[in-house]
Amino acid sequence: MTLPLPVVLVAGLHRDARKQVVGRLLRTVPDSVALHHDLATAPAGTVLRVVRDASGELSRGEAPLVNDCACCALREDLVPELVRLAAGGLTRLAVVELWDSVEPRAMAEAVAAHGGDALRLAGVVTAVDPALVLPCLANGDDLAEAGLAAAATDQRTVADTWARQLEYAPVLALVGSGGADEADRALLAQLHPTARRVDADSGELAAFALAGFDVEAAAAAQHPACALLPQEADEAGVTTFVWRGHRPFHPGRLYEALEDLCCAAARSRGRFWLADRPDTLLAWDAAGGALCVENAGPWLASLPDAAWELVPPVRRAAAALDWHPEHGDRCQHLVFTSPGLDRHGLERLLESCLLTDAEYAGGPESWRELPAAFDSLLDPVS
Repeated sequence: MTLPLPVVLVAGLHRDARKQVVGRLLRTVPDSVALHHDLATAPAGTVLRVVRDASGELSRGEAPLVNDCACCALREDLVPELVRLAAGGLTRLAVVELWDSVEPRAMAEAVAAHGGDALRLAGVVTAVDPALVLPCLANGDDLAEAGLAAAATDQRTVADTWARQLEYAPVLALVGSGGADEADRALLAQLHPTARRVDADSGELAAFALAGFDVEAAAAAQHPACALLPQEADEAGVTTFVWRGHRPFHPGRLYEALEDLCCAAARSRGRFWLADRPDTLLAWDAAGGALCVENAGPWLASLPDAAWELVPPVRRAAAALDWHPEHGDRCQHLVFTSPGLDRHGLERLLESCLLTDAEYAGGPESWRELPAAFDSLLDPVS
């Protein structure tokens, strides 16, 4: 019986760092092969696929665009190519070097879902130049402006794409560009404290990269309802401030404060509760001065008891940690990470957005009558 072919994904906006990591893996693991889909050719209607090993290029070919989406073409072409390599029986490791703006989650889930018995997703690595972490995180430009859009409809920014690449991978491979300082390293550690940070030139890189990867656990770790958010930290001028509350936000006052809140930190994320939407868990995701607010489903306290059996255990466990005798799992849990963070000013601003004592005393029925300031973000007119 042929064993499944191990597959490692290497992601990241830092192209030189990414190539250094891929090169190290190819040199470390005999009979390993790297696949790279260059999406820069997408405007011409195709995606360029290059296959190489430690000695150089082995082959190249083109894949047509799918639905005018380069990432869709990548997904459609990647798994069959990996399965072909597995069937050949000569490859010990397949290293997938993702293009600049491709996020690893979608590719990891595609390999896990469609690789069958032929493939085993062994790891996900994001290649990082520590000196570029803050510049990328502060870059609010659209990917299209930077020439990195994966589709004509791609509305992501450099900052939010980089944040997801960084926070999804359990292994961060660091290259030594010489431009990083203690603040850069502290920022990286606070943004993803549970990640294994390893030198890209280290002999340990391959072992960590091949340690195994669970796509379901990774998805749960990213879900706003049960994400394992960073804890309080303060090092080298970089601060992570964790703010919690058990009183709902006034929708109007919070909306008016959004710009100041988004610009207060290089990165902020978490879950929150609006008074006029008491049953809806809302996700907060901000980077580069831009905020994404999304409906992440119901608070568990709003569900009938019978529905709890359908809720994943990790979701129930997360709710139990935040459980309040009156409000259940409804809460404010926001985390802000940045150099030079004004945590006291930020705390005052957040507290000012909560319901006042008089407003709170009115109860849930009166809260629902408050101005629905977030309708434009949560219920856009199509």
